[in-house]
Amino acid sequence: MKLQFKIGSVFSDVKILLHQGKQYIPDVTGVEVPGIFRGRPVITAAAAGAVAGAGAAAAENQELMELCPTGAISGDPLCIDMGKCVFCGECQKLFPHRIRFTKDYKISSLTRDGLIIREGQDVPVVPDPGLVRQEIRKYFGKSLKLRQVSAAGDNSCEWELNAAGNVNFDMGRFGIEFVASPRHADGLVITGPISKNMAGPLQICYDAVPHPKMIILAGTDAISGGIFAGSRALDRSFLEKYKVDLYIPGNPVHPLTIINGVLILMRCK
Repeated sequence: MKLQFKIGSVFSDVKILLHQGKQYIPDVTGVEVPGIFRGRPVITAAAAGAVAGAGAAAAENQELMELCPTGAISGDPLCIDMGKCVFCGECQKLFPHRIRFTKDYKISSLTRDGLIIREGQDVPVVPDPGLVRQEIRKYFGKSLKLRQVSAAGDNSCEWELNAAGNVNFDMGRFGIEFVASPRHADGLVITGPISKNMAGPLQICYDAVPHPKMIILAGTDAISGGIFAGSRALDRSFLEKYKVDLYIPGNPVHPLTIINGVLILMRCK
C-alpha cells in the first residue's frame, strides 16, 4: 500500500509539472506574465480633424472619465492615474481604440506623479535613481527587512505580498524579507486605505521602526484610498506627515511588481 501511494504521488507530481511547467522563476526582472494580466495602461491619442471630430473626441473623453469608478481617468489631454486605477478594465472593454492595458509590470514609482500615464505616451515607467535617499542606498542595498501593516486592507494585496516570498517568486534571494516585529524592520509596507481605527496602530508601528526607515505604499487603496477615497471612516493624515519612498500600484499588486519596485530602492536603478 505504501509503495502504491508513493508511486501515485510521483505520477501526480509529474502530471502537475507537465501541466504547469516549472514553478520557480529564474529571472523575475525579465519574465513575461502569462495569462490575463493588466499592467501599465496606454492611451491612444484622439484623432485630430474637423470640429465635429474634435467634439466627438471630447464627448468620448467625458464618457471615459464618468465611467471610471475611482476618478482615475481625467484631464484634457486624457490621463490615467495608476494610483487611483483599480485595473478593472472597463475603459479598455468599452473603448478599445483609446485604452489598452499592457503586460508591463514594472510600474512602481518613487514619486506620486510618476504614476500618471498621459495620452499618446507609450513608454515604461523609469524612476530617477537620484530620488532614492542616501541612507537607503547606504544601508539597505543588500538586505531589507520590512514590516507589513494592513491598514483596513481587504486581504488581496496582503496575499500578493506573501506570494512574493513563495517558491515561485522567491524575493528572499535578493535579501528582502518580512519580519514580525517593527523593531526588527527597516521600513513599513502599508496596504489598505488607512481607516480611523488603524491610524493609531500604524503610527505606533512606524515609531517602533529604528532610523533610518522607509515607507512603501502597496496597492491602490494605500496610495489613494481607492474606492474608499473620501470616506469619513478613513484617516490618511499619516501620509501627510512623512515622505513615501515607493509607490507600488495595482489592485491587487502583482508579486513581480512588488519585487521589481523594491529593487528600485535597493539597487537604485
